Amino acid sequence: MSQSKHTVSGDFELTMDELRVVARYVVRDAEDVLPVFEQAVPDDPRPRAAIDAAWEFIDGAHRTKLQRVASLDAHRAARSAPTEAARLAARSAGDAASAAYLHPVAQAGQVGHILRAAASVARIGELQAGDDPAIGDALLDRSRQRATPVLVDVLRRYPPAASGGNRVARLMSTLDRSLRQEADRSPEHPCASGAEAHGTEHTS
Repeated sequence: MSQSKHTVSGDFELTMDELRVVARYVVRDAEDVLPVFEQAVPDDPRPRAAIDAAWEFIDGAHRTKLQRVASLDAHRAARSAPTEAARLAARSAGDAASAAYLHPVAQAGQVGHILRAAASVARIGELQAGDDPAIGDALLDRSRQRATPVLVDVLRRYPPAASGGNRVARLMSTLDRSLRQEADRSPEHPCASGAEAHGTEHTS
């Protein structure tokens, strides 16, 4: 992976390496649920293309219009998907590609680019289990365990996510709150080792 220290400036700075960590966190969730979309809409390649575009950036390529276009295409696929689960899966793929363009502005809405895919995975799990909230809680815990110290550090530069009216927004707010609280309790938050910490492993 490129070790570029190029920064993106706004209210604060984000390095390309930090953006790659965020993108890797998002793409893992998107990959987990991509089959949900592809089973519902087998002839639509747009969400998979967005995941591939995310991996190109994660693996060291410069971010380009490829990530922007692939993200927009995946979100269009989400709008036309036939079920809530398929819509959420496609949108997660779009979020993975757009993570390369996370904005360094202190706005709570930016948290969605970091955590919405994880919340969507939890919601899909609930739907597949007959709307069982215990499944959502378990999947949120898995996403919490996946969050590296770098990811949490980036998250904490933004205001907390608002708990909106829909289930995905509430799940995202719950995950956001738990990651911040854990970091507050553990200033010596243990660093993940190897590729997991630096966002280099490509498992797809």
